[in-house]
Order: sequence, then C-alpha cells, then structure tokens
Amino acid sequence: MPRRGLVAGPDFEFFLRRYFTPAEVAQHNRPEDLWVSYLGSVYDLTPLAQEYKGRGRALGQGPSPNPALKIRKHIDPLTGTLRYRTPWGRFLHVPPQLPRSDWANDFGKPWWQGSRYEVGRLSAKTRNIRIINTLTSQEHMLEVGALESMWEILHRYLPYNAHAASYTWKYEGKNLNMDHTLEQNGIRDEDDEFDYLSMDGAPYTPAILLYFNDDLTEL
Repeated sequence: MPRRGLVAGPDFEFFLRRYFTPAEVAQHNRPEDLWVSYLGSVYDLTPLAQEYKGRGRALGQGPSPNPALKIRKHIDPLTGTLRYRTPWGRFLHVPPQLPRSDWANDFGKPWWQGSRYEVGRLSAKTRNIRIINTLTSQEHMLEVGALESMWEILHRYLPYNAHAASYTWKYEGKNLNMDHTLEQNGIRDEDDEFDYLSMDGAPYTPAILLYFNDDLTEL
C-alpha cells in the first residue's frame, strides 16, 4: 500500500470515489455540470449536454429516471408497437412516438447502457457522522454512504482538513480499520431504531475522534 510520510493509504491524487449521495448528484444540475442517477449508477452527462446545446429540450422534458426504476416499456396505444414508457416526457436517446426527420439514431448505445458516462454508484442508504479534530476541537458533520470505506469518508473530509491522513481515526478509543465501513468498524446505524421510537437521532450521531500523528502530510 502506498505511504505518505508516516501514513499508509491510497494515493489521493488519483483516488476515485465509488459512491455519491443523492444530495451530491442534485448539486450537478446545470447544462455545464449535469449529473443524473439511474438504476443505482451515477452518470455525468455534461458532454451530452454540451453536444445538444441549443437544441431546445433535447435532454428531456421531465425529471431524470428514478434510480430505483427501470425505463419500462409498453405497447403504445397509438402505434401498437413496443416502446419506452416515459410519462414525464422523452429524454435523450429515447425515440419519438412517431417517425421524425429531425431525430438521428446514429448515437450508438443509449447513454444509460455501458459505462462511458458512469462516474460511480448512488448510495442507496446514507447516514450522518460527526468528525472531531481533537487537536483543534473543530467538529464537522458529514453525510456519507453506508457502504463507503473509511478511506472514502476521509476523502470527503479533506476539504475541511488537508492533513486528514496525518491523524489516527478512533471510535470509542479504538483505532478504525480504514479499509472497512462504519458498520464493519462497529459504528452502528441506528436511524431505523430512532424512527421506530419516533425519536430525533441527531443528538446521538456517532462521533469519530481524530488524533494528530506529528506528520504534516497534505493530500
């Protein structure tokens, strides 16, 4: 495993996130920065938005496909043929109901097939975690994916502390395994229990404590 000073871990210069939260995807909502989620994957459609720029509503007339649903097909009552069912309006690469001279089908595979535009997976379950820097007493709340490793959570925390990998990460006095998830490290997700009890779980959000290692490594 690569090392940076005294700290072992991945090379964050080339680190690629595996998971993105729905809130993160929703932030990329402009033609020059456009992400969508579909079937549990996250796609960066910015290149397509630029390619179709100036062509009206070519990218779609309604919301992006729900990540939990497939683009279903049905028998079109007008043509009697099997077609995509898009009750919120057509979006890019879905053919029109009737033949049109302005619709080109030479794009190859639709954007949702293959991995050309895929940037990661959508976190099906997210949770909050508190991270407390014991050196500075600064505290930050992060929303993270339930399946993210501690390295991925550390990567999320870098904007708040560029030397995050120069700290030992602990929970209840025990060093965390940075290759494991929160749950695998014994940090249980109790959101469902709080919901069942109709309690606000925010005051009980687990806290990870960071202890400085005397190594000013900047990622």
